Amino acid sequence: MDVIRSALWKSLHSYQVYGANTNVGKTIVSTAICNSLRRKFPDQKIWYLKPVSTGPLAEADDCHVGKFVSGINADCLFQFDEPVSPHIAAQQSSGNIPSDSEVLQSIYSKMSQYADRAPGWALVETAGGVHSPGPSGTSQVDLYRPLRLPIILVGDSNLGGISSSISAFESLHVRGYDTKLMLLFSNHKYKNHEYLVDYFSKRNVTVLSIPAPPEWQPDGGDFQRMSEYYDALSESDPMEHALSLLKANHESRIENLESMASRASSVLWYPFSQHQSISKATITTIDSAYGDHFQTLNTSREDSRHPLLNPTFDGSASWWTQGLGHGNPELSLAAAYAAGRYGHVMFAGTVHEQALTLAETLLGNMRNSRLSRVFYSDNGSTGIEVAVKMALRASVDRNGWDASAKDLEVIGLKGSYHGDTIGAMDCSEPSVYNEKVGWYTGRGYWFEYPTVKMVNSTWIVDVPEALKPELGSGSEYRSVSEIFNLSDRQSEPLANRYRTYIKKVITKLVKEDKRRFGALILEPVVLGAGGMIIVDPLFQKLLVEVVRESRDVFESGRLDTRADWTGLPVIFDEVFTGLYRLGRFSAASFIGVEPDISVHAKLLTGGVVPLCATLASESIFESFVSPDKSDALLHGHSYTAHAIGCTVAQASITSMLAMERDRFWDDFKAQWQDSRGPEIWSIWSREFIEKLSNDPAVAGVIGLGSVLAITLKDSAGSGYTSTISQDLQSRLAQGNGRKWNIHSRVLGNVIYLMSSLTSTSQNIRVIEEFVESALHCRV
Repeated sequence: MDVIRSALWKSLHSYQVYGANTNVGKTIVSTAICNSLRRKFPDQKIWYLKPVSTGPLAEADDCHVGKFVSGINADCLFQFDEPVSPHIAAQQSSGNIPSDSEVLQSIYSKMSQYADRAPGWALVETAGGVHSPGPSGTSQVDLYRPLRLPIILVGDSNLGGISSSISAFESLHVRGYDTKLMLLFSNHKYKNHEYLVDYFSKRNVTVLSIPAPPEWQPDGGDFQRMSEYYDALSESDPMEHALSLLKANHESRIENLESMASRASSVLWYPFSQHQSISKATITTIDSAYGDHFQTLNTSREDSRHPLLNPTFDGSASWWTQGLGHGNPELSLAAAYAAGRYGHVMFAGTVHEQALTLAETLLGNMRNSRLSRVFYSDNGSTGIEVAVKMALRASVDRNGWDASAKDLEVIGLKGSYHGDTIGAMDCSEPSVYNEKVGWYTGRGYWFEYPTVKMVNSTWIVDVPEALKPELGSGSEYRSVSEIFNLSDRQSEPLANRYRTYIKKVITKLVKEDKRRFGALILEPVVLGAGGMIIVDPLFQKLLVEVVRESRDVFESGRLDTRADWTGLPVIFDEVFTGLYRLGRFSAASFIGVEPDISVHAKLLTGGVVPLCATLASESIFESFVSPDKSDALLHGHSYTAHAIGCTVAQASITSMLAMERDRFWDDFKAQWQDSRGPEIWSIWSREFIEKLSNDPAVAGVIGLGSVLAITLKDSAGSGYTSTISQDLQSRLAQGNGRKWNIHSRVLGNVIYLMSSLTSTSQNIRVIEEFVESALHCRV
């Protein structure tokens, strides 16, 4: 599996040396540090590693270090003869160009060998400046980020060096590197160090100046002069200060990591967690994250030579938000740009470019002819609150009802979940999520429904027992695509039974029970927190159609010819299912209907910052337009349409659209090709889904887009309070002898995994093998 650990060992003090520019003296500084370490810690081993070097071997940096530091282990991994940028040198070489993964794996392997022989120190020196390309052309600052070694930055003491030194620091900082020390040569003409000391003191970075090396002279005495220079420097106060700082930083980092779980257990209140079962031992400490993985504290290591950090696959996509990889530099830069340009600016009655651009992008790509307005809020729950306010007002306005009446309800689906805020909770039936919340009322009627899953290699539409007298026993299908072929399925007898059943229920609710409804709210295709359940898309499609056709049931007032909704305003909660989570920009496209209101969050910002967008039709918008201020949508948040979120969201959507345009997912799609219906695909392989469906412990499995959900059989009863899936969750978390593990979440007897949209097929297949073996208790 193509996974790199962050490089951290208790016994190995490891640092990476970057330069603010080319020719700022990285190798001289590295040599000086190594020589000083050798003198200060004579009983410890010192290693110097140059991952990539260009130019004649005799002039290589590792040779220079080895020449002036006796007893040091100096290594170079990839040497290219041409004295040019590594990406050009690699192209001009006769061998293969090493991939980023090869470079990283080689570095980590070498450092692991060092750690096995520790205690000691290791310096990893980069080539050129911070953004100099690696062999593949990837900027070094991005290439080496998975290792996340702490940084020694060699500043630039020349004219213009203040700017380049600060720029280098910022490039590192915005990507999540820790830079605590800058070293640069004294230059009494430009005095860069004096300015930089003051500048970085406010940023918790120590800046030290050291004497410049002696100039080259044609008398053949350079070796002697440099030897004397390094020896003198090793006894100097700045170098003593530098070594003390490096040692203290290493120790404090580890001390902090090892104490975080204990400190957290006494001060934090965790979401969706029963604290009686939480302790120091159960809390996962995350040092950083990159790509699909967290870097988590390894609490089972045997001694100080073992790695402190494990790569942990983020199996819940950090509660469904992560889509383009943790530590994504494009999203990080977008956030930094917006923070620098705006911070946060007032939005009521104003406009800024980022909010407007994002709104136009969302509306332009939803392919929903109804939607024309965008309202911003903070997260999915608040976005649903906004959507419900919109829909209820539209219904009140259409029917001439008293807006203050308390009996207005919604229609939804059993097991649906629309958020934690009180109004959003009231849109869901009584459940474990809300039944002990004092103000919860539950204002609605929630349909039971047929579900879709694979069982014993067969895709089925499963009808609940309570609905079988009305709908029959369900159906089997040759593929999941066939289930989503709604144009053909509408001619099935099951479609007529669905229509009849839905019409019968809503007529009784309104005409006989005298209940009033103001909205239909659905999670299209998949119910998330309700158990990762695929609802039969035909049922959802017909539910929307029947409601819209039932003006005689729901509407008592005049028909506004400007309005484009009938029956009830339809809300689609795409907080979880939208923006490619299921493989398409909008989950509504699976069902073939256009909602009047659509709510989007989670993947909207690629897992970087909270933001939600509630999209609405013009007729919904017009329900709030009048001369009276009290008729306005009096809803807002302090950080409404915050520029950072809007900028990151635009960058995230742009990236996802580009991935679709560039056919990034074609390898995944190929294995799901089927001529019996529309393109339905999953990152999880068809063979893997089928194997799981035949496991005797599995009641059903689904794979759609990046979502995998495994429903386990539980003789004690299914649902959120079931504990049957916790054993499998624990085995995945333990890693079972692997160098990585899986962090997952469970929903009762359902365990689910979710990849990012940038996951590779190679990594996914390895995860599938692990899941399969853990399910069978094979290690």
